[in-house]
Amino acid sequence: MKTTKRPVLATIPMMIVALSMVGASLAQTGRQQTPDPATTNTTGAGTQTAPATAAAPAETSSPSSHKGSYTVEVTGTKQWVDTNIDLRRGEKLQITAEGTITYADAKKNHFGPSGIARSFADLIHQYAVPNAGHGALIGRLGSGDAAAAFEVGTSATYTAPVAGRLFLGINQSMRDAAGASGSFQVKIEVLNEGLGTADATMVGGPVETAMPSITAALLESIPRRIVDQNHSPGDMVNILIVGTEDEMVKAFTTADWVKVDKSVGDTVFAGLMDTFAKKDYLTMPMSTLYLFDRPQDYGFAHAEPVRVVMSRNHLRVWKSPYQVDGRPLWCVAATHDIGFERDQRNNGVTHKIDPAIDGEREYVNQTLSGTGLVSARGHVLPKTPLTEAKTATGGGFHSDGRILVLVLNWDDAQK
Repeated sequence: MKTTKRPVLATIPMMIVALSMVGASLAQTGRQQTPDPATTNTTGAGTQTAPATAAAPAETSSPSSHKGSYTVEVTGTKQWVDTNIDLRRGEKLQITAEGTITYADAKKNHFGPSGIARSFADLIHQYAVPNAGHGALIGRLGSGDAAAAFEVGTSATYTAPVAGRLFLGINQSMRDAAGASGSFQVKIEVLNEGLGTADATMVGGPVETAMPSITAALLESIPRRIVDQNHSPGDMVNILIVGTEDEMVKAFTTADWVKVDKSVGDTVFAGLMDTFAKKDYLTMPMSTLYLFDRPQDYGFAHAEPVRVVMSRNHLRVWKSPYQVDGRPLWCVAATHDIGFERDQRNNGVTHKIDPAIDGEREYVNQTLSGTGLVSARGHVLPKTPLTEAKTATGGGFHSDGRILVLVLNWDDAQK
């Protein structure tokens, strides 16, 4: 039977969508957000404390006091192992590993801490460190969903950006773990003890403080919602960031947020290059929306690559016409895509956001605060808070009305 050949470039967008949709069917829908336990209201109607959500349990190693070196075993059957090592801000470690792990799939055979070389099959997965080797030794500071994982491999030097508990794990799926055997023996040496317990920066970032520079008059001058091209109101402005453009961009990229592509053409090219490089494509574009009568200056996404089409944490950033303490003020509208729904404007298909949008606000809070680039943070409540509304496409959302304020650390951002 005669077939018609399709140009390679024409198939790329379809390939990207197809890969992501196949992966989506293998994954659980949505991401569980872990609220920051220190989310107190510092402006407006009194003090309110949001309930904390307990972190997911992880296997624990033998308890140890703070000392110069540690030895931890990381078995292939576990996703994460609690080292019981509480790091200070700035504490510097040398981590080395040896040993082998074997997967049930005979094709994988056994491998060391660097993992298995990436293949095209790895484009559809749910690994904690997307571009590290499959089965590589990895680590993270903290156990919540917002804790950024990093590659260790056979050897790595790591400096804790904030205080927190160190976890070690394997860059694998739960299915891999179920059929794995063997382990890695990991040695952790303390090269620098960091800033110590007297440091004002607490676990997970700075403590919540009042924000006197964010005045009631300033809050009332900032629109509560962004709009689409038809001026229909949509997502809530739920985060304010104080800092220069370079500081703002560095905070997001350090927290593993990626800049999204600005056009479909960019999407095709980036997806093609990442596919050839056997990397995950995370930068699919988002629609253009408006604040202060202009489109967003930046779009950032934080996604699981296997579900990037249907599910991702994403936000839009606008530079406001205002300054706080002599520094630019940026306005952010952050939401979490969890699937698809009907666009009530045109009966098309659009992303469905998690209606509990405060979870995404706190996800941004945790990811950015964990970089060590946030010097102060707090929540403010406007005189006219937005607590319930609909997006421009017709989906509903609700909030406690508070706006997160993050003040970036000028000194650290310049390093």
